[in-house]
Amino acid sequence: MTTLTPTKDAVPGAEEPPDAGARHKLTAVTGLAALSLDAMASVAYGPEAIVLVLAGAGGYGLGFTLPVVLAIAGLLAVLVASYRQVIAAFPDGGGSYAVAKAHLGRRTSLLAAGSLVLDYVLNVAVAVTAGVAALTSAFPGLYGHRLLICLGVLVLVTGINLRGIVDSARAFIVPTAVFVGAILVMILVGLFRDAPVSTEASAGHPSVLADNATTVGALLLLKAFASGCSALTGVEAIANAVPSFRAPAVRRAMRAEVALGALLGVMLIGLSVLISRFGLQPVAGVTVLAQLTDASIGHNWAFYVVQFATMVLLALSANTSFGGLPVLLKLLARDNYVPHVFGLKADRQVHRHGVVWLAVVSAALLVFSGGDTNTLVPLFAIGVFVGFTIAQTGMVLHRHRERGPRWAGKALLNGLGAVLTGVSAVVVTATKFHDGAWLIVIALPLLVAAFETVRRAYGRIGERLGVGRVPEPPRHARSLVLVPVSSLTRLTREALTTAVSLGDEVRAVTVCHPDPEDRAQTEALERDWALWNPGVPLVRISSARRSLGRPITGYIREIGTARPETRVTVLVPEVEPERLWQRLLQNQRGAVVAHAVRRDTDAVVCRLRLRL
Repeated sequence: MTTLTPTKDAVPGAEEPPDAGARHKLTAVTGLAALSLDAMASVAYGPEAIVLVLAGAGGYGLGFTLPVVLAIAGLLAVLVASYRQVIAAFPDGGGSYAVAKAHLGRRTSLLAAGSLVLDYVLNVAVAVTAGVAALTSAFPGLYGHRLLICLGVLVLVTGINLRGIVDSARAFIVPTAVFVGAILVMILVGLFRDAPVSTEASAGHPSVLADNATTVGALLLLKAFASGCSALTGVEAIANAVPSFRAPAVRRAMRAEVALGALLGVMLIGLSVLISRFGLQPVAGVTVLAQLTDASIGHNWAFYVVQFATMVLLALSANTSFGGLPVLLKLLARDNYVPHVFGLKADRQVHRHGVVWLAVVSAALLVFSGGDTNTLVPLFAIGVFVGFTIAQTGMVLHRHRERGPRWAGKALLNGLGAVLTGVSAVVVTATKFHDGAWLIVIALPLLVAAFETVRRAYGRIGERLGVGRVPEPPRHARSLVLVPVSSLTRLTREALTTAVSLGDEVRAVTVCHPDPEDRAQTEALERDWALWNPGVPLVRISSARRSLGRPITGYIREIGTARPETRVTVLVPEVEPERLWQRLLQNQRGAVVAHAVRRDTDAVVCRLRLRL
């Protein structure tokens, strides 16, 4: 059980303790590469989601693309400003979970944590399938193998993250820089075009523009806004993973958050300006980004560079989850909501169990979906909007209680963000409910219930262990060490030597079965034991069944009944072979005995390994 300590606010310029593992932590640049790929890659599908909704109102509806994107950019600015405040106030990370825990209560904090967990897991699956979909679009012959390719990409990203978040950041700096540079160049070139330089990418593809539809109502604009807000997923990742940054972690994380917001905002607005400038109409089978690239720079090698960079970044944007979720699980483990193993770190500052767990669950989702993006997209982005709303609401209360300089303006900013993201969460859930969003509506309460169950279990364990209470002084009890043996070998000698060093009394025990061959073996062992005379008695335990563990546990229970004050230890001697594959040659008797003793008795199990 862990001791809970309240999270304290931090000042961005405050001194932080020296960081012994600094070389395994992030700078502002590497943090941007490791934790912003999800948000960066969203420019590939965010504007397209808006266009596809507005296309329902025909060409007239497409004219509202830029206003909708500007509204989303405004929300992005609010979120970035708010999450800078979250980073400063909660330097231990956790984002909306930490905010809700401090200001909105336990249940709300678990709702925030559950929404983040679901979003992170779905982000991995969506990112990998979207990247592989871009690959199979360029090479149709690979379409039938897309699930295997998805799993291969997942293994690659997982392997890089097991080496440490800094290694993953370094590996992804180049793809991120190429993608951002390619998009910015394409936007810049397109702004100097009066008309599309090429429409080859969309030639021959049917338009999805609705005919004779000119009415643009508030509901349509709201749906377009909610769909386009998928471009905001990943904005919270940096605030969730502040402890992964090098000291001063708060300042570095805030810089990375601002850089992410600036780059994402410029790219979203620039792409929407080009959509309006070129009068782009969505077509089946070709992405909006591909059409814009074709129109801006032509159907040449640069076109394929942009497409390839998009494909790579989409696939690798799963790394955002690998950077943020393990830190969140560490905080949940500290608060006893998930197993404590998620709080352990490896030597490269890696929460290895969180990384592996995320990979396994994501692989299961990939298998479930067959590697198809459209199966997963309806489930995506709902969780992150719930987290956004909770974080903004909590920060309003934080500012009200803190009442620092300009607190009213900051609280107003957070409140505006809470209203906007709350409306978006409701609209996204309602519009995508029948497309699979109902699964999230069910899964989120179940996940919160699982958190509560784990905490209750830790509470019961803590009560029985007396956590938080001073225990009675230790006292000496007479000890009896039992050593299971089947023959006289060097292993037997080493086991008895260890046993007489540990206990007041030592007994060797051997199990005898009724068949003639086994009786003859036992009698031969007894004769050899008498000749050897090690000073330790050999006890024969007869068993009518061909069992090894049960006779020994039965003998231990008899000792416990006759001598309740005696502490019994079972020393299980085993051979540690020279080669790993040679373990297959062992009879596993030691493992059988150890398992039975742990399961059926209160005796201490000690396994002695003799290296050959």
